[in-house]
Amino acid sequence: MECPFCAATIKDEARVCQHCSRDLRVALPVIQEIQEIVAELDRLQRRLDQVNTSLALYDQPARFLFLNGGIYVLVPTLMLLFAHYLVIIKLDASQLYLRIASFIIPLPFGMAAYAFSRIGFRGAFGLGILIASLSVFGMFSIVSYVDGTSIVPASLREWRETVEYGLSIALSFLTGNILVNLVLWMLPTTIASAGKPNAAAYRAARMLGQHVGEETMRRRARRIQDLMRMIGPLAGVVVTAAGSVYTGLKGVFGQ
Repeated sequence: MECPFCAATIKDEARVCQHCSRDLRVALPVIQEIQEIVAELDRLQRRLDQVNTSLALYDQPARFLFLNGGIYVLVPTLMLLFAHYLVIIKLDASQLYLRIASFIIPLPFGMAAYAFSRIGFRGAFGLGILIASLSVFGMFSIVSYVDGTSIVPASLREWRETVEYGLSIALSFLTGNILVNLVLWMLPTTIASAGKPNAAAYRAARMLGQHVGEETMRRRARRIQDLMRMIGPLAGVVVTAAGSVYTGLKGVFGQ
């Protein structure tokens, strides 16, 4: 942390600043309380944003769906259709490039859905499914128009590949949403990291060895607590991103 008097970086456990020699025993509790209040205000603000989003949907559903649908559904769908036309129809290139584009394009829109509109996991996955459905239908329509083939997949294998490809698009959108959730959720947690670790973190720290000093135990517990807070959303990012890449590339490599 920083010394409140000289702004020099000091250890969290310091009681006297080694740079300006000021006594920190009175200032530290105030600083920690302020940090906890800032973190709590941030959590409340995020909760308020989610409530406001829900109220906007219920109060003016047509306007809400038009604005968010246009930004988070129509734009990425058009971009995916253009990528399909460019890669498959115009350049007749490998589908690998289309699958890569289908992962990259929805990702930032999923991030923006939470960053600007506070659309959560369930809403993001629903939007992702909608983008995937419209995109895949549009791609089949383009191929049907150019080649004169049927819009509907002709075999069970084609249906499976179509569903997997659509799922990769939806999971990419959800990955971006979870990623922004993780970043914005970690910021207040990092700010308040000087607070006292919870009981579960202390128990886990003691399991790693009890024959250490109290300050060492507290630092260990704080690191464990930060890891516990981060691992859930981080696992969500890894799983959805891996699922999107796997389902998107599975059909290309014939696995």
